[in-house]
Amino acid sequence: MLFYYSLAAAFLALMIAFYHYRATILPHVHMPDRVRSMFPKLSNYMPLSTFSEQVNAGMTSSDFDIEANMRDGDSRVGLDERGTQEVMEIMRRERVNFDQARLIRQNRILARNGIDPSGMPLDSKAVTHL
Repeated sequence: MLFYYSLAAAFLALMIAFYHYRATILPHVHMPDRVRSMFPKLSNYMPLSTFSEQVNAGMTSSDFDIEANMRDGDSRVGLDERGTQEVMEIMRRERVNFDQARLIRQNRILARNGIDPSGMPLDSKAVTHL
């Protein structure tokens, strides 16, 4: 009986590890398109590493024109991968466009650092005028 408990515990530990590292593992797992289409959430973890892939995913606008970077021969590979994933998640979860998602992400970063969305520090001891 203990053997079956240890098998169940090992399986559970494996599933927890796979779930925790799914963003790292899934891009390297090759699955047939038919299987991948049955699990649409698996495609959320594919990295967008080039400007052209990011443009195709909707990560551009008139205010933030990645296509201009491509035309001008920008030597960078693409946008920050972590930031791109955060913006895409905000776009999906809150159903907003690219510019609104970027603003939401930036306001969250400012709030974590104790800064008001207008750019003023939230610390009462901060000197803001003389």
